[in-house]
Amino acid sequence: MKWVIAMIQPHKFDDVLLALKAAEFLGVTVSDALGFGRQKGRKEIYRGAEYLYDFIPKVRLELAVPGERVAELIEVISSAARTGKIGDGKVFVIDLERAHRIRTAESGLGAL
Repeated sequence: MKWVIAMIQPHKFDDVLLALKAAEFLGVTVSDALGFGRQKGRKEIYRGAEYLYDFIPKVRLELAVPGERVAELIEVISSAARTGKIGDGKVFVIDLERAHRIRTAESGLGAL
């Protein structure tokens, strides 16, 4: 099992969610996030004053999936979130040692 964390641009969230549903990846956790990297923030002008925002809004998606579906998941997220411009996001994959469903007491892949 793997824990997949994706950081994407907020305006691509609906596209990614539709792609995940179409590929039958269910059980996603979504949260708002702020971050910076190569994008190095952004400048905005408000009432004639220039402001630099170091942190850019992102959407964080988290999914637990069987190991054999990780490559497919990465492709689904990447193709739906890609704009070709800097700041498209990242996908991280972490080994998931164990999963346990509280309601039914299932463990392992059955808990996903």
